Amino acid sequence: MLYTELLKLWDESVQAVDAKDWHKALNKLEQIREPTSRILFNAASVNVALGQLDQALKSLDLTIAKDERLAVGFFQRAAVMMQINRLEEALSDCIWAQKHMRENMVIDYKQLGLHFKLHNWQVLYNAAAVYCRMGQWDDARAVLQSVSQEKGVNIKVALDSILKREVLAPLLVPEGKVFRPRKQDVEQLQQRDFLGKAKVISSTIPYDDFGGFEPLRLQKPGFYEPKVDGAQDSRYMRIQVPYMARGPDQLTVPGGAVVFLFGKEDRDGMATVIYDGKRGLLPVSLLESADVKTCKGRKENRLPSGIPLPPELKPPARPKVQLGSAAPPQVHYTSDTPPPSYKNATRTLPSASEPGTSTADAEQNIRSAQEAEAGSVVVKVHYVYTVALSVSVNKPYSELKEELAQRFGQPASHLRLRHKPHGSQTLIPLDQLLEPSDTIQELTEANRITLWCQKEDPLANRTILYQMAALYDYAPQGPEDLEFSEGDTIDVLSKVNEEWLEGHCAGNIGIFPSCFAYRGNNAES
Repeated sequence: MLYTELLKLWDESVQAVDAKDWHKALNKLEQIREPTSRILFNAASVNVALGQLDQALKSLDLTIAKDERLAVGFFQRAAVMMQINRLEEALSDCIWAQKHMRENMVIDYKQLGLHFKLHNWQVLYNAAAVYCRMGQWDDARAVLQSVSQEKGVNIKVALDSILKREVLAPLLVPEGKVFRPRKQDVEQLQQRDFLGKAKVISSTIPYDDFGGFEPLRLQKPGFYEPKVDGAQDSRYMRIQVPYMARGPDQLTVPGGAVVFLFGKEDRDGMATVIYDGKRGLLPVSLLESADVKTCKGRKENRLPSGIPLPPELKPPARPKVQLGSAAPPQVHYTSDTPPPSYKNATRTLPSASEPGTSTADAEQNIRSAQEAEAGSVVVKVHYVYTVALSVSVNKPYSELKEELAQRFGQPASHLRLRHKPHGSQTLIPLDQLLEPSDTIQELTEANRITLWCQKEDPLANRTILYQMAALYDYAPQGPEDLEFSEGDTIDVLSKVNEEWLEGHCAGNIGIFPSCFAYRGNNAES
């Protein structure tokens, strides 16, 4: 059991003792699988408070077995034994308690977490109480008279009780006095944020609120509505004719486009504007005022935003869908079967210096290996892990998919392979590029093929309206949201409202903001 777990249960039991919740305190102490002597002493004290003397005696036996020199343990056990009429054993514990005090008049257990001082006269008083129960009144009086010689101790009332043949009540550690963990250790249980949250001090992106320990993220093409001081002349303008950039700081803008005038006109007749998320210069003579009406109540009157933000509306409840069949069972990998790696595709050529191998044989092996590799291609597949394998360039697409399905332990129908053509940023499913009988030679680039593989369960009783490509990573804000990464293909199943769609990606179904994906020609089904 970890020490942090023990410390947490120990602290919770002490808090229950302070609240006089004895059953909860005992429950917390019993959850500690490897209790120490102090934990066992606390359990005995709680059992005494509950009146369970037999259980308290068992806990005290274990306490003394773990710490044979704990004087307060013998003192407490002697008092418990007196209450169950085990007098001879109680007297023996009083003797052991006095011995382990090592001739000290008092022992303060505060350093061990117990706010209690065990005095020598208290041990002798319990011994006298044992003699009273045994009927040995002279021995009880003699023990108390030895106590009276200590300074600051008044046992006159106890001596009078013995003269009247009245049995003395045993002394116990006061109720609620238990061993407590160190305050410093308890404070360490709370997690501390030593680094704090990163703040954006300076950024080239207007109103960038990103904070994190990674490089500045590239902003996607889009719009935003910049804010400037009231003293600046800021308004929307429309360019009358198309304009081609003629300098490094100028922009290329099509005719009729709406731009945001960010600054005033300079000496050359150029003004600073913002268009499509970029800042640059345009001639003022080509600009005219654009009548843009912004209405708070109607969002469609606003200018389109090119850096899409999550919708301001609260995500709607996910529509209830009755699936026709249950999800297929998932395959779990064990530690005995490591996942494939690049070693599967590595072949070691024999060395000419090895015994029994001549130089001519080695050269012949190298030539045969080169001839074999001439008709093969290295296929690199990104899955939960990355795997690389060497296959024939004339291998059909269907056989490659079957081989990958065997490696990943998944049915071939549950795997979707995607490829990113040269010069494109969109991952296109291979089903749209190749037929099952086509070879993979068409995908080869520099004797290599890079594929992306994702697992997806078949959709039962659902119709795919169209497909979209993810523009950005989307982290779910609720259990009904659909998580996806940039470049993933999303199957759109239904339209929830103007801003949210229901889709399917990587075997999961959920809702997502429509502004995080786009519907292009390559993404349509």
